Amino acid sequence: MEMKDTREIAAPPAEVWQALFNPEVLKACVPGCEELTGSPEEGFEAVVVQKVGPVKAKFTGLVKMSDIVEGVSCTLSGEGKGGAAGFAKGAARVTLTPAGEGTLLSYEVDANVGGKLAQLGSRIIDSFAAKLADEFFNRFQEAIEGPAEPPPEGEAGETAKKGWFKRLVS
Repeated sequence: MEMKDTREIAAPPAEVWQALFNPEVLKACVPGCEELTGSPEEGFEAVVVQKVGPVKAKFTGLVKMSDIVEGVSCTLSGEGKGGAAGFAKGAARVTLTPAGEGTLLSYEVDANVGGKLAQLGSRIIDSFAAKLADEFFNRFQEAIEGPAEPPPEGEAGETAKKGWFKRLVS
């Protein structure tokens, strides 16, 4: 399956790039991620629990970063094994482009599944994969920018609006 999308993030490309390589940000953004260890140089080991249709599995896997063009683009490749549920593997090419005062993040994902997961059918898998990618990038954008909704009346302020990653690096 292949997916493409773009996101406008209200932060400079250098800040978005830094967040993309931060294990704490990645762990918080991956839906169902219970554990994430490692580094961008060596790769990240992850434990993720997901439920796809009637199949619920704990996946363990490795994600590596390659084709790195500092501050501009990289490829994240990974493979996860979920025991009897099967496996998932794929790659995502992420590109950052300056857009006014923010960043246009583009991604192209190519993924495959096997085992019981593949038996669910491509419609269920494609829908689930699109939802998972969308949730990851929503969380990623929120970690940098802060919640999409404005803070309640009386609590407005730049600090309240910033995402937790932006507050951390500011």
